[in-house]
Amino acid sequence: MKTIARLLVFSLAAVNCFAAPPNQANEAQTQNVAIEGAAKPSAAQETPEQNDLRMKWWREAKFGLFIHWGVYSVPAGFYQDKPVKGIGEWIMNKGKIPMVEYQQFAKEFNPVKFNADDWVKAAKDAGMKYIVITSKHHDGFAMFDSKASPWNIMQASPYGKDPLKDLAAACRKYDIKLGFYYSQAQDWNNGGAASGGKWDKAQEHDMDDYIDKVAVPQVKEICSNYGEFPSIIWWDTPTGMNTNRAQKLYDAVHALKPNIILNNRLGGGFKGDTETPEQKIPAQGYPGRNWEACMTMNDTWGYKRDDNHWKSTREMIFNLCDIASKGGNYLLNVGPTSEGLIPQPSLDRLAEVGKWMKANGDAIYGSSATAFGGELGESVKAKDGYGHDTTVSSANDWRCTTKTGKIYLMIFKWPTTGKFELAGLQTKVTQAYLLADHKKLKFEQTDAGVTLLLSGDAPDPIASVVCLEIADASAKVSIQK
Repeated sequence: MKTIARLLVFSLAAVNCFAAPPNQANEAQTQNVAIEGAAKPSAAQETPEQNDLRMKWWREAKFGLFIHWGVYSVPAGFYQDKPVKGIGEWIMNKGKIPMVEYQQFAKEFNPVKFNADDWVKAAKDAGMKYIVITSKHHDGFAMFDSKASPWNIMQASPYGKDPLKDLAAACRKYDIKLGFYYSQAQDWNNGGAASGGKWDKAQEHDMDDYIDKVAVPQVKEICSNYGEFPSIIWWDTPTGMNTNRAQKLYDAVHALKPNIILNNRLGGGFKGDTETPEQKIPAQGYPGRNWEACMTMNDTWGYKRDDNHWKSTREMIFNLCDIASKGGNYLLNVGPTSEGLIPQPSLDRLAEVGKWMKANGDAIYGSSATAFGGELGESVKAKDGYGHDTTVSSANDWRCTTKTGKIYLMIFKWPTTGKFELAGLQTKVTQAYLLADHKKLKFEQTDAGVTLLLSGDAPDPIASVVCLEIADASAKVSIQK
């Protein structure tokens, strides 16, 4: 099992920030984004050192929980007793449900089984370091106490409580960062934009009026009412956004949370801090930018009662390793029910990933991208989670991450020959061991590279992690073809 390693000098102490703007064309990103206005957007200026300090926790975290939860969990993919195609949280749009009918679902949204402590503990036990939850999705329903619109969980539902406050308290308890997803542009009930056009005369409304009277005030609310949170605002689908509209939202956030992390979906020319490939993992990563792959456990984000197409734990652990090896973060989604429960198949998979992370998390947290690169193979054509064309890595036998003084090898295909060869590794290795139990492994090092001498079956049925320690922790890893 040889790497075809290219000439590379890689610093183990280097900080990750990988990504280039992706060409996204999927259902949740939308294809009809209108970027208007010629003015250059204004964003806060910071030095590279200030940026590193602000982004430090996020770059080290690597693994987070995405939560799509709202009124759409009541119809759960069905309208008038018929299934509606598409992802669950888009049912109002895809089913062309009139506002007056859709708003009736809120009367059935009463998540009395919701327990914030249980949710956050499940994320913590899975090895996740942060949570991002939908404070408002495209249906415009605010999952918090809002004075800007009565279409919110406090006033429109029988529940009458603010679940984000409970989540904030639980996140403090378990030392988890909390971020809020906010649909700033699309809002099918409050007068914002609508992908594919509006289907109900009641939706006709001035976009700037919506921005001024709903979006900006609500963004101020979510940035003011939860203490140190949110740590992240996760914008989405900048349909109809221009520089002026985006600037108002950016300024509202930055005035209240100057150290917050923002993604790249605000619109209006704002670059943001993080790229957000969706339902796919870039073939080679995104050098030069922070990036975070958001992915579902089944086929939908919001709860859909007939979606039982669950990904395996094996696939999720591979995704985590693959993303980390390319310098990114993994944001893995769950879609709770209208009762406030995370589906059991999701909880089972979180627990299984957590077992692996408990033994092998050192290879993920705070890691930098691969020191090799040849193990990724070539970029090949594939389909993403929406069935759209993308490219992925062609080779999937193993992945690598690094830290100061250490190289981690995450091996998915345990060699039957008893040898694992790292061609071209020039840096002196002092010891090799299994990360899970620190069992030492024999190895040979020559000018040609390092050969691990392995025996027996794979220590881990999904991904066995070998740690190589180098003689000089401050040295650069040198790899020659």
